[in-house]
Amino acid sequence: MSDATPQPRVVFAHGKESGPWGSKITHLARIAETLGFVVESLDYQDMDDPQERVAHLIDHAPSGAPLVLVGSSMGGYVSAMSCAALAPEALLLLAPALYLEGYPGEPLACPADTVVVHGWDDDIVPLASSLDFARPRRAALHVLADGHRLANSIGFIERVFTAQLQRVLTTSSD
Repeated sequence: MSDATPQPRVVFAHGKESGPWGSKITHLARIAETLGFVVESLDYQDMDDPQERVAHLIDHAPSGAPLVLVGSSMGGYVSAMSCAALAPEALLLLAPALYLEGYPGEPLACPADTVVVHGWDDDIVPLASSLDFARPRRAALHVLADGHRLANSIGFIERVFTAQLQRVLTTSSD
């Protein structure tokens, strides 16, 4: 790969109550690095306003070929709402905080390779939010026997994420 070609990149956005290197992000980052992706996880801990977090990600202007955005809960909102500005090739959302009070707007220009994972027993973000997002986009939606943190589903999430990264690598090399 020449210096002029951007490296594949995954950018993580953590949830409201977590940090940039929580357990899910750490697990997924290892997978991405193994597949040759540069990994970034911005720190939003000092930002309570979801729109401020979106602006921070857009201002950061990550680039990659391919670029993959991953967000959990509030980070899912941040990643989804940044798609129009950043044009990622893939998007992975884990219990995304979409269509909730205080989280305005409709995500636009989300990539065809969008995967959503949500827990049946999520007591923070209603499953209806993920259904409302996934349905019109025909996004892959996985509903698991788990709660908001998806703590019992990391193995499944790792498999879905690995397959997604492999798809975008194959597509970008064609």
